[in-house]
Amino acid sequence: MIAARLVCERDHGGKAPAIVVDDVPKKPTYKQNWKAYNTAQSVEKDRFQELLFDLCRGVAEPDRTGMRGRKPFSMKDSLFAMTFKVYSTISGRRFSSDLRQAHARGHMDRLMAGGLKVCEFMENEAFTPLLKSLIVQSSLPLKSVDTKFAIDSSGFSTSRFERWFDQKYGVTRQKCHWVKVHICCGVNTHIVTAVRILDKDSADAPQFTPLVKETAQEFVIEEVSADKAYASVENFETVANCGGTGFIAFKSNHTGGSGGLFERMFHYFQFRREEFLKHYHQRSNIESTFSMIKRKFGDSLRSKTDTALVNETLCKILCHNLVVLIHEQHELGIEAEFWKNTPKAVAAV
Repeated sequence: MIAARLVCERDHGGKAPAIVVDDVPKKPTYKQNWKAYNTAQSVEKDRFQELLFDLCRGVAEPDRTGMRGRKPFSMKDSLFAMTFKVYSTISGRRFSSDLRQAHARGHMDRLMAGGLKVCEFMENEAFTPLLKSLIVQSSLPLKSVDTKFAIDSSGFSTSRFERWFDQKYGVTRQKCHWVKVHICCGVNTHIVTAVRILDKDSADAPQFTPLVKETAQEFVIEEVSADKAYASVENFETVANCGGTGFIAFKSNHTGGSGGLFERMFHYFQFRREEFLKHYHQRSNIESTFSMIKRKFGDSLRSKTDTALVNETLCKILCHNLVVLIHEQHELGIEAEFWKNTPKAVAAV
């Protein structure tokens, strides 16, 4: 732009207005409330246990009338131990001391003998729907803050490897097994509002609609941004039916010939691209969300079985939501109240 203006000034005999070559636009910077950030960091672990205990109290216990044998650990104690163990990022044996401290504080009804018991809870598929419901409940205190959302997927590596024999070259090959996570998050606070964990080869576009609909049950949706992998007629219509506008990137071979809302948004992208991209680039916040989860709680999973891998991933996301709530309490003054106007979660059978 500066070069074009210089040529324009030269061609017009110096009559064009002079420009300052050194006046280059600076990259925008954003202020950080360091006082609130430092306070939140210093009390995070204690506050995390309090919020997690309060959140798990809303889980209904299954009916065990007529059952014999030793009484198992309650659902709320099991969920508390699983999530707190993932938050600690340490092994089960070293986590035993944290369990004793949590029991002494009154966050657990019964004392667990050791952290290895938590690994058994991870392999129980009955906890999967409960963890998903807790993730939704942990996001509700911020429903008045987030109205714009982003959707994307990412992978978490595991210690499992898939091996096969390459017939063409006559060698055995292997690759790491990983878990693919699809989430919807708010672009203002990075809170996760919906999550789906499917096969690692599952496509991205079909997960867009269920994630938006699950979010719309509790949140007001104004905008949803996503990359070009989610560009389809159905996805644009889904956001519109929920009362929002979808800002989804278009592929190079898209023409807008499908008609309807897809065509209108395509022409919006073509003729008002700068304005469109201003909304679309809010999608970068979901990359920050995945980065926050992986940097704080690890980008790999310790579990071995398929059920345990899913539950451990859900625990990571639940930990992230609680940490976000702690920081927003100090920055925005929001009080986290769970199960206020919502019935208790349904206990798994």
